[in-house]
Amino acid sequence: MISRDIPWETAGDGVRRKVLAHTQDLMLVRVEFEAGAVGAMHHHPHRQISYVAEGAFRVQVGGVTRELRRGDSFLALADVPHGVTALEAGTLLDCFTPAREDFLQSPK
Repeated sequence: MISRDIPWETAGDGVRRKVLAHTQDLMLVRVEFEAGAVGAMHHHPHRQISYVAEGAFRVQVGGVTRELRRGDSFLALADVPHGVTALEAGTLLDCFTPAREDFLQSPK
């Protein structure tokens, strides 16, 4: 898929995302954050790996908080609470297994 052809979806205040590619078992999502935007603490049955493509984030996974910057990544296993705060404008690439069906059913 060509990223520029995929529409953005609002995912929160100062947060937007687009599903870049997916199968039933795997999904790649680009998520952009304005400085100060929050990806609220949440959990889901999917396993997630997130890569910091740009910017800096305060990341909490399972009660452990770290500051991550471009080139860093984190893992959130199934049902482990996690969330992020953008310390500056930035982009995460989120990979989920299995795919997040809820992202596919969201209005565009």
